[in-house]
Amino acid sequence: MAITISYTLVLIPYFLQSHFDISYAFRCLDHTFTSKGVYTSCKDLPHLSAQLHWTYNSTMGVADIAYRARQGAGGWVAWAINPNQIGMVGSEALVAFVNSNGSVTVYPTMITSYSPSMLPSDLNFPVSGLSAEFLNHEITIYATVGPFASGSVVNQVWQAGNLVLDGVPQMHAVSQQNLQSTGQLDFLFG
Repeated sequence: MAITISYTLVLIPYFLQSHFDISYAFRCLDHTFTSKGVYTSCKDLPHLSAQLHWTYNSTMGVADIAYRARQGAGGWVAWAINPNQIGMVGSEALVAFVNSNGSVTVYPTMITSYSPSMLPSDLNFPVSGLSAEFLNHEITIYATVGPFASGSVVNQVWQAGNLVLDGVPQMHAVSQQNLQSTGQLDFLFG
């Protein structure tokens, strides 16, 4: 019994050190983009190891965004705006995944139900400059979005799934992390 306790006490600091080093390394304020510019604001999203970086042009009502999320090469990530409510159904999403040849596919899609097609479709708000990259086990989606009918305040949803079949992202897990990946965002005030 004494041996078990002493090993446990020795391993706890290493576990904590490892945990906090990983969390610290993925803070949005610490990230520097190599090729897509500088963003004036960022937010560490509370679930799914994700972040949103943005620069908001209040005169035009548009935001240049970079949505970053940890993901393996076989999975997908998405960031969305729901113009009507906080929640998944009704969201208008930007989805990205890594293909088997290493290239990244990114496109807009409408989330019209709890079993959406996840196929490319037009959104009800303007999107331009849409691109994505996969680097260091992170997928980053870049775009210029807006203007929005709601002004600078939007309902956002972000998501991740572990499977893409025949170029179509499949259902994400229904864990607490996935179900709570929603919230309101004010592009003007953070």
